[in-house]
Amino acid sequence: MRGLKDKVALVTGSGDPNGIGFAIAMELAKYGVHIVLNDIAETKDVEGNQKSLDELSAEIKKQGVRSIWVVADITDINSVAYMAGRIKEEFGHLNILCNNAGAIISPNFMHLMDDKAWKKTLDINLNGTFITSRAMMPLMKKGDCIVNIASRAGKFPAMCNGAYSVSKAGVIMLTKVLAKELGFLGMGIRVNALCPGQINTAMRKWGWELEAQLTQRDVAQRVEEVLETIPLGRIGTPEDVARVVAFLASDEASYITGQAINITGGQLMEL
Repeated sequence: MRGLKDKVALVTGSGDPNGIGFAIAMELAKYGVHIVLNDIAETKDVEGNQKSLDELSAEIKKQGVRSIWVVADITDINSVAYMAGRIKEEFGHLNILCNNAGAIISPNFMHLMDDKAWKKTLDINLNGTFITSRAMMPLMKKGDCIVNIASRAGKFPAMCNGAYSVSKAGVIMLTKVLAKELGFLGMGIRVNALCPGQINTAMRKWGWELEAQLTQRDVAQRVEEVLETIPLGRIGTPEDVARVVAFLASDEASYITGQAINITGGQLMEL
């Protein structure tokens, strides 16, 4: 990909070694991008694979780039301001912002949704994306880009996951508003969103388990049912998402902004 070498990228929610965020960081590093890893805690234990952000940063550095990590809560204005300060101190600027951090909190039917779970879901997925984008813009310039990780659920309603669907629909509209404003204001910062579908992550596996429980099936049955709805016949990988992020951040995508691109294997074909 052209135009990526020696750029600086922040990938929020990148502390899971098996997650989409870390896959994005690794993919960008392959093209010479310096990486800022971020998560809400220094260590994640996902499926028994406990690794610290320091260890993950060391893996990034093997690609021959610089990498730092910052523990910060994207829902906290002061915490995000601290992260912006660290980036300015270490690199002086930011070229690529990937708002990847997200969560599903206590999913339930809408009429049974707990108030705190509803508010926290929107706070992390939508408000956190806004807070982080606003804080990082002073570090960015013409030609830089923001990539927001939305979801298929932001376009297609997810039963028992209404708060998540609403929050990701909000991320898609936030993407479009930012793209229009930053374009017309002459700042030249491109803003796009990705809408992954069935991606093999810890969150998605947990979702399949929940869906299996609600429909009184075992997990294997539920996954087979899902596969029947995907024309390409396979579950996606974090790397499938990461490669599109790298494309959108590159010179090849210099005329693409305000889009919400589906990465669903054909499960969702609408715009």
